[in-house]
Amino acid sequence: MEDEIDDGPFKATVEELRELMEYRRGEAISEIKNRYGDVQELCSRLKTSPTQGLRGLPTDLSRRVATYGKNLIPPKPPKTFLRLMWEAVQDVTLIMLIIAALVSLGLSFIPKSGEDSSGSSTEEKAEWFEGVAILVAILIVVLVTAFNDYSKERQFRGLKDKLDQEHKMSVIRAGDIKQIIVAEIVVGDIAICKYGDLLPADGVIIQSNDLKIDESSLTGESDSIKKGVGNDPMLLSGTHVMEGSGKFVVTAVGLHSQTGQIFSLLLGDGKKKGPTKVKVEEAAEETPVGTYSKVHDGEARNGKQDEELEKLLQDRDEPSEAEGKSVLQAKLTKLAIQIGYVGCSVAVLTILILIVRLCIVEFGIEKNKWSNDYWAEFVDSFILGVTVLVVAVPEGLPLAVTISLAYSVKKMMYDNNLVRHLDACETMGNATAICSDKTGTLTTNRMTVVQSYICGTHHKSTPASGSIPENVYQTLIQSISINSGYTSRILPAEVEGQLPRQVGNKTECALLGFVLEMDDDYQMVRDRWPPERFIHVYTFNSSRKSMSTVIPLEDGGYRLLTKGASEVIMRKCVQILDDEGNPQPFSPDQKNKIQNDVIEPMASDGLRTLSLAYRDFGPKENPDWEDEASIVQALTFLAITGIEDPVRPEVPHAILQCQQAGITVRMVTGDNINTARSIATKCGILKPGDEFLVLDGKEFNKKIRDRSGKVQQQLLDKIWPKLRVLARSSPTDKHTLVKGIIDSKLNPNREVVAVTGDGTNDAPALKKADVGFAMGIAGTDVAKEASDIILTDDNFTSIVKAVMWGRNVYDSIAKFLQFQLTVNLTAITVTVVSAMSIGDSPLKAIQMLWVNLIMDSLASLALATEPPTPALLTRKPYGRTKPLISRTMMKNILGHFVYQFIVIITLLFAGEKLFDIDNGRDPHNHGQPTQHFTIIFNTFVLMQIFNEINSRKVHGERNVISGILDNYIFIGVIASTVVAQILLVCFGDIIFSCKALDIVQWLWCIALGLGTLLWQQLICSIPTKKLPRLLAIGRSADTGIRITTTEVGDQVDVSRSESRAELRRGQILWMRGITRLQQQIRVVHAFQDGLRTIERKSLNNSIHEFMSNQNKYESGSIKHDADNAPNATVNSAETAL
Repeated sequence: MEDEIDDGPFKATVEELRELMEYRRGEAISEIKNRYGDVQELCSRLKTSPTQGLRGLPTDLSRRVATYGKNLIPPKPPKTFLRLMWEAVQDVTLIMLIIAALVSLGLSFIPKSGEDSSGSSTEEKAEWFEGVAILVAILIVVLVTAFNDYSKERQFRGLKDKLDQEHKMSVIRAGDIKQIIVAEIVVGDIAICKYGDLLPADGVIIQSNDLKIDESSLTGESDSIKKGVGNDPMLLSGTHVMEGSGKFVVTAVGLHSQTGQIFSLLLGDGKKKGPTKVKVEEAAEETPVGTYSKVHDGEARNGKQDEELEKLLQDRDEPSEAEGKSVLQAKLTKLAIQIGYVGCSVAVLTILILIVRLCIVEFGIEKNKWSNDYWAEFVDSFILGVTVLVVAVPEGLPLAVTISLAYSVKKMMYDNNLVRHLDACETMGNATAICSDKTGTLTTNRMTVVQSYICGTHHKSTPASGSIPENVYQTLIQSISINSGYTSRILPAEVEGQLPRQVGNKTECALLGFVLEMDDDYQMVRDRWPPERFIHVYTFNSSRKSMSTVIPLEDGGYRLLTKGASEVIMRKCVQILDDEGNPQPFSPDQKNKIQNDVIEPMASDGLRTLSLAYRDFGPKENPDWEDEASIVQALTFLAITGIEDPVRPEVPHAILQCQQAGITVRMVTGDNINTARSIATKCGILKPGDEFLVLDGKEFNKKIRDRSGKVQQQLLDKIWPKLRVLARSSPTDKHTLVKGIIDSKLNPNREVVAVTGDGTNDAPALKKADVGFAMGIAGTDVAKEASDIILTDDNFTSIVKAVMWGRNVYDSIAKFLQFQLTVNLTAITVTVVSAMSIGDSPLKAIQMLWVNLIMDSLASLALATEPPTPALLTRKPYGRTKPLISRTMMKNILGHFVYQFIVIITLLFAGEKLFDIDNGRDPHNHGQPTQHFTIIFNTFVLMQIFNEINSRKVHGERNVISGILDNYIFIGVIASTVVAQILLVCFGDIIFSCKALDIVQWLWCIALGLGTLLWQQLICSIPTKKLPRLLAIGRSADTGIRITTTEVGDQVDVSRSESRAELRRGQILWMRGITRLQQQIRVVHAFQDGLRTIERKSLNNSIHEFMSNQNKYESGSIKHDADNAPNATVNSAETAL
């Protein structure tokens, strides 16, 4: 029979199954009945077993892939290198330089009036080479930019491929439950879905337990839809499991699934109309419900619906200007706009000065007549002015941002931080508060039952089976084994001598371990009670705080097995078992006594308490299983278990590091307040003598809401600064706390908040936070999607490492800014002053292009790859509004500008006397290389090289060479820059307007360059605090509105009008810095256009990634406590207090 299942021909076609999945609810049930009779017959036609699944033979799997397709969406092809070059050359200033260089090149071939056309002077060669050299420099810039974009795209596509391997789905193959990569799921697989999953394929339900699905991403329905064999058996890819569990047969994968059909349209639309940057889920969220209703002609959708969806995709092709910015992006945007204004003004001023001076001298003083030769003079003036504009904007800054983020993200992977949104990397460096879960993050998440209360006896260790009445013992074993997720298991250790492996929900694993320690076998009980025999299951959710399963009794009737939060279960109990196992009335006094004598002492020891109870229904009773309130009540109290989850040994030190770094750590948990206080004390969150608040959810809401029940920011501001532990919190409480801290203005620099979460309903808080951390091991798919960084080890210490790397990114950008602005300020000032005084510039256009576009790119590589140091965790966070350029940095910038300007001006006006050389200011030498101007150029470059060493420190440190030998990239960049400069000076001649220098002149240039290192020591002696605060620039605008990392399609907390007022494209179109900044950061984020399509779905490359709904969670309609949440079970219930 098994061979027939695997090898026989399939009796269902792709088109047939695709059409079947268009039906819903009653129509779907009728269609399955008419076509197949039942789901078992459908499985038979697909040659699979509802209970054993596929045999998993490679030949059978390959045959299914060949027949029904693979569960993958073909990735969008990457941009070609030529396409990236074309995009790089779209910059306005580059276009202006190209046009000017071409005009200059053309004019150089026009014979000058009064000259012998047969002659060929050096000056003419110089003019010819200058135009070509500028074009070559532009080509180098374009190639470097395109190569950088190309390499980064490849690197991050590789990172995405790694993410693809992280997400798995449970399927049954050869009778065993296996975790496989979702891309390996095939039609005919029997898949198990559970709370928090994203469905990776279409399917038909075989069996379900209280299964509820969020289909809003496909249908627009905001309410969760109850699914089951008898009401709506269709499961669609890309939808979320919000409650319950189930088993289904996969009927469509890849492009044949419902999501795949949408994505096929998107790909087709992109092929016809160019790159589409809209997310698939955005289109789905706004597509009418009827779009996915059954089309009786057999097509997936009719033509009108196709047109509507195509139009929707086309209309939403461009992202909103109100898309949010990270903290660093916001500051860089404002700073670049300010620099751009200054650069444009100086460029125009330079052009006007040169042209006006030329006209006054030639036509006013010399009384010369107009000739076409003057066009070349005007073009030279224009080229110089445009070059000033290029110099004015920090060209290397985007590259520095790109390299720093790429370098940090790669290194963070080794520190168990899988970064999904690159902005989060630098934002984490500004974090001022961390709201952390307890379970698995601060604790080991390896839970063990260490105490229990059974039949009136408080056991401080595992009781012997003989010490418990037999009837109670059997009921206890039955309750634990059956009323839990069957994917929660205890497996043998992988390595001999280690502890057994806990797979699935850790709380349930603790209870299963309790059974094993009592020398019993939970699996034997489960084998007798497969899920198909269950009458009804009430799965865990935050409102129930319990889980219940109904099974039939052998002699007739039913038994309800329940477990959950102790106070919830006790409140519903009317009987308790005495020491002989007989039920006795459970009075309020007894409940209070157990609460005081058992539950609170357990909680004070840091234990999570879980109560178990049951209820029997007689054979003649006919309960309404849908009426939960009447079913889960009048219970018989069975037992209390105290579950230990030890604090990770490394966590107290990590929290101390956070506190020393100025970061406040708060615990937000669903546990009992006494348990939470005990764990927080062990972690170091609570310290004796400190003034702090420990609240539970109920008291928290009383303090922050007014009489009408609305949250008031002024009331919240009285609570959150001292709040350290929020116990018994709901997902809404967590979101409210995070939002309140972010919106608060108590801190002048504004708070930047990081949040950890693992459950589906942590999504609102994770999305609201500046940085959301999801648990890589215990986290659900929904939580991971809503996060910015995934902790692959679920460990709090990894968050501390993320803080260190984030601060390193921020400092790397600050280092490069300090270096770049010094270069730019000096070059601009020298150009303007020389233009006004001598009508020429000692720094030629081609030389400034070398300095600005090539050397600065190398500098960005050097300064952006500085490794982090422990000292980063000893300073306070910058916060949201602290200026990007501090007073210390501005002191360094202005200080070195003064030194360099004095040196250059002295050499300009006295250099010919000091070195006894020809005067470069002589009008007869204009356009020809001279040693005078070569010395100026060489000295200027060497001063920048040595100042690059100074720029390694931005906090006023005197020792600028500490750790320099640890950065081989920095040493290599400095060495290569020096070598390139030597070659330019010695062999640049006409191309770079250089004339070879002798050894003495070289030594003087090096000495003046080394002077910047000595000058730095003098600058450090100037007290920063006495400088005016106006020197600090690049402050992020404090509008009272959150600026955060967002994705296309997300709701942004910045008003559209204010965003447009600041970011109008007309303001920055001409600014090279901004356009390159946005382009390069987009490369890092998104793997180019891929981000706008699939950024939120970076967990894997299968189709389920493209159809999720984020905004749904902001509605607050889903309530679940992440710390309580089951995260890896079928019928799971994390019922910690």
